[in-house]
Amino acid sequence: MPQLTGGRVLRDALRGQAGRIAGSALLSTGHQGGEAMVPVVIGVVVDRAVGTGSSSELLIWLAVLGAVFVTLSFSFRFGARLGERAAEQAGHALRVRLTDRVLDARGGADTGRLPGALASVATSDAGRVGMVALALPLGVAGILGLTVGAVALLRVSLTLGLLVLLGTPLMMGLAHLLGRPLQRRSEVEQDRIAHTAGLAADMVGGLRVLKGIGAERAAAERYRLSSRAALTATVHAARAKSWHDGTLLAVNGLFLAVVALVGGRLAADGDISIGALIAAVGMAQYLIGPLSMLVWVNGELAQGRGSAVRIAEVLSSPPAVGGDAPLTGPVTGHLAVRGLTHAGLRGLDLDVTAGQLVGVVTADPAHAEALVDLLGREREPDSGTITLDGHDLSTLEPEAVRGALLVAAHDADLFEGTLRDNVRTPADDNGLPRQRTGEQADRDPLAAVLAASGADEVAATLAGGVDGVLAERGRSLSGGQRQRVALARALAADAPVLVLHEPTTAVDAVTELRIVNGVRRLREGRTTVVITTSPALLAAADTVHYVADGIVTATGTHDQLVREHTGYRATVLS
Repeated sequence: MPQLTGGRVLRDALRGQAGRIAGSALLSTGHQGGEAMVPVVIGVVVDRAVGTGSSSELLIWLAVLGAVFVTLSFSFRFGARLGERAAEQAGHALRVRLTDRVLDARGGADTGRLPGALASVATSDAGRVGMVALALPLGVAGILGLTVGAVALLRVSLTLGLLVLLGTPLMMGLAHLLGRPLQRRSEVEQDRIAHTAGLAADMVGGLRVLKGIGAERAAAERYRLSSRAALTATVHAARAKSWHDGTLLAVNGLFLAVVALVGGRLAADGDISIGALIAAVGMAQYLIGPLSMLVWVNGELAQGRGSAVRIAEVLSSPPAVGGDAPLTGPVTGHLAVRGLTHAGLRGLDLDVTAGQLVGVVTADPAHAEALVDLLGREREPDSGTITLDGHDLSTLEPEAVRGALLVAAHDADLFEGTLRDNVRTPADDNGLPRQRTGEQADRDPLAAVLAASGADEVAATLAGGVDGVLAERGRSLSGGQRQRVALARALAADAPVLVLHEPTTAVDAVTELRIVNGVRRLREGRTTVVITTSPALLAAADTVHYVADGIVTATGTHDQLVREHTGYRATVLS
């Protein structure tokens, strides 16, 4: 992934909404210009109509004043609409970019980040960057409003005009300096909030496990500490924003008081007319608006810059795996591992003959996890290669690899929806495999995978059968039922090579035996690798490899290894 900066993310977000931002800036400038002209026109009314008693002049300038109000009202309405649209579209575009990066087949965006933290970046941070698209045209309008005010004051009095023209840049420089601490506080605040959101999502997902091991109190204490840290960061950010806004408003007030006092002195000395004094005082009051607007804009820019940095970090996350070559030709399913080193694996060599059911037993469960990650192209090995029909997986497109070599993880998630929707895949019109021969060709594909995985019994317990609705993440099912539905989904994909990691740990012995026979029949002629310590699954395998100390130390059938290898026997039968 190319290295991005927060500034680049911010510029890209604004560039994508350039038309709306320009339109909003133009209309908002019209609104601010109209607001600035109101005190000027009122001053003219006083001098030319009220002071002279001319009814015709009064009617003319009242009509001009009405036209000014119509213009500024129209400009405000449609300028604000364009600005809000630009903010929402910019935030949405960033959320789409973040989603694409998180779902990228090469992975890497979630490394070192909890899912809740990524969700916070995609919602809160993207929204704050999007708000810059609204703040920017208002900032432009505020600056031009100050300019119009200064020009009008110059026409009234050179002294007043120069006072505003020289004082405004100083005010903006002060706003920028005061915005730096706010940006830093905002970055810390968003980081703490994201971490706490990640912890919350993690705890909800593992609530049953926490209750099972009696760790609710420890988990709650961990969340409480994280929540307290997030609260502290939020308070610090709010305090920084209050100092930022309060200080600038106080300085603005002093500045405007000086303008009003100078204008009053000039009127007392007879240097300007009564109408000009009214215009000057009205202009001084008007200047509160654009100056306050610039305070708000500067605060939004500071927070937007901080959020843009966090978004850039996610978008620039290096991919976990590489490869861009297509997988050509039919896949026979021959899998070969050579010299694989990663997370405890030490030069692992493994051969899986095409069309066979092969068992892999690891003495250390961490080695099984490492092998699952590498076969699923979740990580690159430190050294060594994995080849499929002679093609090095590290050179192939990850999506192509996963279409041919499907890894069904032990902790696979289900989704809210029907059982049918959880099992089906885009393999064909019905979402289930049809590439079957013999007896299997005459069977309903959905019924076949449900029967093979034992998930037909799950369907029988649901009110709607296969169209029965599952709760979020399958929480309405037991652990064994969820495991069988996940297995059915893996079988439905009908991949040339299927890797199953402990697919039957939560089912009873009778159900497990039924699943073993069903998988064996359904996967006949297809390569299937089962990483497990289940004796029932291993007994059905054509070949079993035993991995100890990170390498294959024994190969044979399950019966042979049980009789001849002490380590294997202890791992499988203990």
